[in-house]
This record gives sequence, C-alpha cells and structure tokens, in this order.
Amino acid sequence: MKLENVLAGCIPEPRGRDGLALAALVREQVHGRLTVAYVQPPAWSAPGPARAEESAWRAYLMEQADATLWQARELAGDDADYVVHTHKGSGRGLVELARRRGADVVVIGSAAGGGKGRITVGSTADQLLHSSSVPVLLAPRGYGDKPPAAFERLTVAYRRSPGCDAAVKDAAAVAASLDVPLRLVTLVISNGRRARIEEEMLVRLRDEAASNLRAAAHGRPRVEVEVLEGRNVAQALGTTSWLPGEMIICASSATGPLRRVFLGDTSIKIVRAATCPVMILTRQTQGGEISRQTLTK
Repeated sequence: MKLENVLAGCIPEPRGRDGLALAALVREQVHGRLTVAYVQPPAWSAPGPARAEESAWRAYLMEQADATLWQARELAGDDADYVVHTHKGSGRGLVELARRRGADVVVIGSAAGGGKGRITVGSTADQLLHSSSVPVLLAPRGYGDKPPAAFERLTVAYRRSPGCDAAVKDAAAVAASLDVPLRLVTLVISNGRRARIEEEMLVRLRDEAASNLRAAAHGRPRVEVEVLEGRNVAQALGTTSWLPGEMIICASSATGPLRRVFLGDTSIKIVRAATCPVMILTRQTQGGEISRQTLTK
C-alpha cells in the first residue's frame, strides 16, 4: 500500500481545514504529492431568458471555487496541486478524480453536526466509503486546529481473516516507512452479564483473540498487541490510550464490491467512536493483489 499520491477534498468551511491538515501531514511524512480538490455542482444549462441566471450561477461557482482553493493554499502551501472538479455528488466526484489522477488515498474531514474530536459520516464520506477504489482517510472534527507534528503510531483493528492479515502486512509497511510502531487491537464485545456459561465463553473469546494477535504480530518488529473489551465498540476503544499522532486502520467489508471501500457494521462503529483519524482500506482480489475482508460482523 502506497500513500505517495494524496488527494484531499476541501470545502469552503472551517471544518475543511481538518482534512487538509491530515492530508498535508501524510504528504510531508511520506515526501509525496498532494492534490487539493474542490468538487462543485454542475452549472445549469437552461435555454432562453434563463441564460442570464445561468451566467450569474456560473460566475458564483467560479468565485466560490477560487475562494475555497485560495484558503486551502494558505494551509497546504504552494507545493500542492489545486483543481476544481464538477460533479453532482462531492463524494462521487472525488472517486472519479482519484481514478483520473491515480491517487493512493483520499482524505476528507468530518461532516457537520458531530462533536469535536469525533468523526461524523455525511453524504460525501458515505459515497466514498461505499465506492472508492482507493483507501479513504477521515479526519475528526477539529483536527486542523492543532494537528500533531508527526504520526506516532498506527493501530490496526484486527480480527483473524485473510483480509485483516493483508491489512496488517500493508500497515506494517506503512509504519516502517513512517518510522512508527504498529499496534494490533481486537475488540471483544460483552453484554455485561456474568452467568457462568457467558463468562466461560468470554474467557474463550479473550484467549482466542490474544492468541490470534500474537500470531499476527509474530516476526514483525515494533508491534504491540492489545485485546480491548467493552459492552460496545466505543467503550472498548476507550479502555486503551490513544496518542495525538495516532491513526486507526480498518479492513473493508468482505461483502462489498471488489477493489472498493465498503464498510462493515463494526468498521462504521469504529469510525464513529474513534478520537483519531481512521483509514478504511479497499477490498481487492486474490492473486497478485490483496483480499480485504471484514474485521468483524
């Protein structure tokens, strides 16, 4: 997995800084290329007298695009490429643009309405997370206010499967290129009840998770493993520490289309509960390429 060609979607709002700050950090640490894109809606094509309104609309769109990219340039600098792309849907527009420009990853910020430090999936993210042919990296709200100076650790949400094993291999390569440690975590969700049979089953789940984590980490330097337990995904994630320069990596669902990002149930819960950026990998074919399967259902 490469992160050398980064595509960042930007919007004319303060929260647009979050995705840009994360994309700029990725570009800086991998010494890669950054393209900043503003996806605008198509102009009308109305006949007759309505052409006057169409002209005003086109002028407004151009003004909006120029202002948005000018603001983005202040954060991302002159070394980035800046493009305007027209599409009805901002997420689908980024998917199309990523394919045209050969991007390795698409980076965006959180949608409006969520709490600071959390990721809210809006229409743009939803389109990306169900159709992108490259990994999608999401920044939590407020990430651009005080971004870390560098990445400090990568954490893979792991459950034993060919897809997650492939995700570990990819994440290990990225961690080595960033010179940061890798952590593998498995979530064990319990209902809180302590009937004997349920307690025995929980013990088996913990033991199996720990054994699988040790096997996945075997032979890899600088790899930590943790079993996180809670009544739900958010509670489980809250039982461990998260560094300012952390990034979570999730495998895509095995039920989605090949060579596409497609969120499973647990992955979307991780996205919503995370307090750091989350990257969702694509599901690809076996045989020369990597097969991504869901980390849990």
